[in-house]
Amino acid sequence: MGNLNLNKLIMKINSVFFCALIFVIFSCNSKKTSESNLEIETQNFEFATWITSDREKSIDLYATEFKRYKDHGIDEVLINTLTDPNELQRLAPVANAAGLKVHAWIMTMNRPGDSVALQHPEWYAVSKEGNSCYDTRPYVDYYQWLCPNRTESRNHILGLIEQLSKVDNIESVHLDYIRFSDIFLPIALLPKYNLVQDVELPEFDFCYCDVCISKFEDIHNKNPLDSRNTSIDMEWKNFRLNSIRNIVNDAYAIVGQNKKKLTAAVFPYPEMADHMVRQRWDKWTIDEVYPMIYHGFYNEELNWIGYATKQGVDDVQDNMIINTGLYLPDFNSADELKQAIILAKENGAQGVAFYEGPGLTEDFKKVIIEAKQELN
Repeated sequence: MGNLNLNKLIMKINSVFFCALIFVIFSCNSKKTSESNLEIETQNFEFATWITSDREKSIDLYATEFKRYKDHGIDEVLINTLTDPNELQRLAPVANAAGLKVHAWIMTMNRPGDSVALQHPEWYAVSKEGNSCYDTRPYVDYYQWLCPNRTESRNHILGLIEQLSKVDNIESVHLDYIRFSDIFLPIALLPKYNLVQDVELPEFDFCYCDVCISKFEDIHNKNPLDSRNTSIDMEWKNFRLNSIRNIVNDAYAIVGQNKKKLTAAVFPYPEMADHMVRQRWDKWTIDEVYPMIYHGFYNEELNWIGYATKQGVDDVQDNMIINTGLYLPDFNSADELKQAIILAKENGAQGVAFYEGPGLTEDFKKVIIEAKQELN
């Protein structure tokens, strides 16, 4: 009987200890969750600008430029060095010294003037008409798109991303042109090229190279060129969406090994990007995106900036940070720019980015400071 009572006492003590342990664990997790949520809620709304480097420009001049950006409310610079890690290494410490975060901006699938790629004509994307971007460029001469499925072109692109990610003093590798060539141009640009794009036109539909077709056939047992209407062939569409996604996901793993983030400039919101350029960015593994919500390109009003921002925020469901991209020439006044910044914030963006730095007038800089004070 004594042993029985002793066993009951031990069981009761164990039960009380177990409940106390569960309470402690739950309390700690709740505290962590609260702290995490607090961190998200109190994260500053950040301001960035895209800029293109000039190798002839001195460090002293860059120090002055970067200080000016910082003094006018800019937190980050996304620098296009034409994929030159040495130029990036030259500028990053100077920007850091001015209090700016640095992102390595790279033209990804579109590689104009790439001296390595130009030695390999087979690396280039091929249109439905059978023309290669190597020598037949869609829309403009700088549209020189590489195939996302050919091993050699993929490895070349990922190698460039890896080189940039090894540079010290940067936050991320920032992918631009991480898509196919435009199957549909923004509506405001159509008159410039004297085009009507009511349907998918074969000269702007990519990529139909032998590697893409062969890989698609291996999966789906059919050739897209035999399709009566490739624009409604969902397997062929998804194959190309996934081709871009796979490069992004591979890039994410590569930059992560070098303790960097992966970010990207993307089309306004996922459904629109899917339709226009075979880019479904809400499906990617990535840290941050900068949707280029250039309302003037689409003949839209100012409030469209809020709509497009919210659409992207809703689609990604906290899987990545969204920073709204704004095109400075679209704004008729500094007041309009301030309204756009507020619309981005109100609709879930965690920052804005301006294209591009040299276009930041004194009036624009003034309202950036005002907005920064009001929103943070």
